[in-house]
Amino acid sequence: MTDEEGPRAAKRLKSSTGDVARAAKFKRGPEVATRRIEDKKLKGKLRHSERVVSEAQAAAAKVDEWLLPRDAGELEAEGMERTWRFSQQDIVGAVEVGAGRKAFDLQLDQLGPYSLDFSRSGRHMLLAGRKGHLALLDWQRSRLICEVQVKETTHDIKFLHNEQFFAAAQRKYVYIYDKRGLEVHCLRDTTEATCLEFLPHHFLLCSVGATGMLRYQDTSTGQVVASHRTRQGPCSIMRQNPWNAALCLGHGNGTVTMWTPNITTPVVRMLCHHGPLRSLAADSQGRHMVTTGADGQVKVWDLRMLRPLHAYLSPSPADSCDISQRGLLAVGYGRRVQVWKDALSSKAQAPYMTHRLMGGTLRDLHFCPYEDVLGIGHSGGVSTMLVPGAGEPNYDSLVADPFQTRKQRREAEVHALLDKLQPAMIVLDPGAITTVLREPREVQKEKQAEAEAANQARLAEQRGKNEGKKRMKGKNKPSRRQSKRQANIIEERKPGVKARMREQGVSAEFGHKQARPEAEVPADVPRALHRFFKK
Repeated sequence: MTDEEGPRAAKRLKSSTGDVARAAKFKRGPEVATRRIEDKKLKGKLRHSERVVSEAQAAAAKVDEWLLPRDAGELEAEGMERTWRFSQQDIVGAVEVGAGRKAFDLQLDQLGPYSLDFSRSGRHMLLAGRKGHLALLDWQRSRLICEVQVKETTHDIKFLHNEQFFAAAQRKYVYIYDKRGLEVHCLRDTTEATCLEFLPHHFLLCSVGATGMLRYQDTSTGQVVASHRTRQGPCSIMRQNPWNAALCLGHGNGTVTMWTPNITTPVVRMLCHHGPLRSLAADSQGRHMVTTGADGQVKVWDLRMLRPLHAYLSPSPADSCDISQRGLLAVGYGRRVQVWKDALSSKAQAPYMTHRLMGGTLRDLHFCPYEDVLGIGHSGGVSTMLVPGAGEPNYDSLVADPFQTRKQRREAEVHALLDKLQPAMIVLDPGAITTVLREPREVQKEKQAEAEAANQARLAEQRGKNEGKKRMKGKNKPSRRQSKRQANIIEERKPGVKARMREQGVSAEFGHKQARPEAEVPADVPRALHRFFKK
């Protein structure tokens, strides 16, 4: 080996090792061992399939280098600068034109305050004004899909399984609309609802309101799955835990209760604040929950241990909060919005970003999935702000595809209905569903002893029956079974043969000649000559 070949070989080895490490991320399971398979055809097919899978892994690893970035991007300050001092005008001027268009202000001061919601893919936005104004937008393309005025108070709005349908909690009932703005259904079982949530994997529309009744309604069948009386008075705060689909309700006495449809009492009850709750939010991993109360505190809770981690003080009680896909915390109060980075696992010292609303008082805010955008609903309309590093940059097209076609949307809807989970599978710890409940060893021994005693009793009973039977040899031998079959054939198919066989002295039952009666033999005739006296 020459001096130049050595570094080249090392470089090739290093690149191959890196490719193997990157391709390991896209593995779908262990490789099939074909060494001991004797069938050559089967072995060839398996080897071909394994070769195709390995080539796909290598291609995905190569694309992963430039198509799927490792970092989501963030604001970086230089020297004495601070990221929370950056204004939205500075950020919009620094980003590309396409990203800058995502920051806008809709002035709708006559019909507010507004609440909003984003679809699972993050492409569509729903607006609901307090005075009955409903609108569906393709906000990334700045296109209005539908707009309707229901002429009554609207409390909340929520997308269903996709952007084709949405639910609105109006003055008395909850109504279902399609993307054209036409009323599809009226849920008369749900009255005076003020807050809505939708569980996409279970197709359940959840509502709670002034009556304190929590209802689960299946949108695929239209039936009410469960109705729970919270006994905590009126409730207007409800968010779901995406990890286990449990609903978290905030009450006026400072407690947070967690509910599942198969239990009529709350599975968890926590005292979070010494005063009414204003809002709450849970992260996508189900590890942290953030609550804001009238006491001016913003608390972060560990949902696995059900204990507080740390708390922040806000200048005034926070009205709304939300957690992004990358773990950023947004808190809004009055006309000001603060975004905190790394504020869940550890206590942050300063906010990541701040923004002051120009239109009015804040009512609702939500992060847009797969986008670095925060949607804000206030009394003057709807606004969006750019938050670098908020959204997940790599989306899974099987979960939510912002660029899906009409055919893909239909196929996804069919697959979602086929994979729909039952309400009984909503539990506080979803990992318990795949585990086996082991009984104590004493109970296992008792059941094993009872099973052995029952088997012995059954065996003794069977032996007693067998001993009481009268055994007859030759009754079921093959020749007799064959003769029975032949007799059945003769009797069923040829009824005239039976009469002729009787005339010829043949038994119709067994198919052989009948024995003739013997003549009287004189006493002095030897036994060897008796055959001559037969007819």
